Amino acid sequence: MTVVVGYTPTPLGRRVLAAAIDEAARRDVELVVVNSATGASYADKGLAPQVELDQTVADAQARGVKAQVQQVTDALAPAQTLLDEATRVSAELIVIGLRSRSRTGKFLMGSTAQTVLLGAPCNVLAVRDTGS
Repeated sequence: MTVVVGYTPTPLGRRVLAAAIDEAARRDVELVVVNSATGASYADKGLAPQVELDQTVADAQARGVKAQVQQVTDALAPAQTLLDEATRVSAELIVIGLRSRSRTGKFLMGSTAQTVLLGAPCNVLAVRDTGS
């Protein structure tokens, strides 16, 4: 089995990654880190630099967790990319971050977290943005 985590290079993203590594270590399973962006834009703020992705694998390995990274630069929707990967690897858990948004923001931009929560083929662990 596998833990799949949606990762963005932000403070919340790093807390989500730490939680995913903890879960993978506790369950003694592999970790798949999914980093995606839309529009094939290498300037997208959601894309992590390769050195940071390499560090995520090293951090997981230091905890005894086998890890791999899937970076998708031309995703139609990050939520669907995460769900597809979770299905592909038969994930037992998906780990995502949650941040507060206004009603208007949710209406205009959709909700990646909601899409994952409702469409996940397994349990989902949501890490809340504490704003710190």
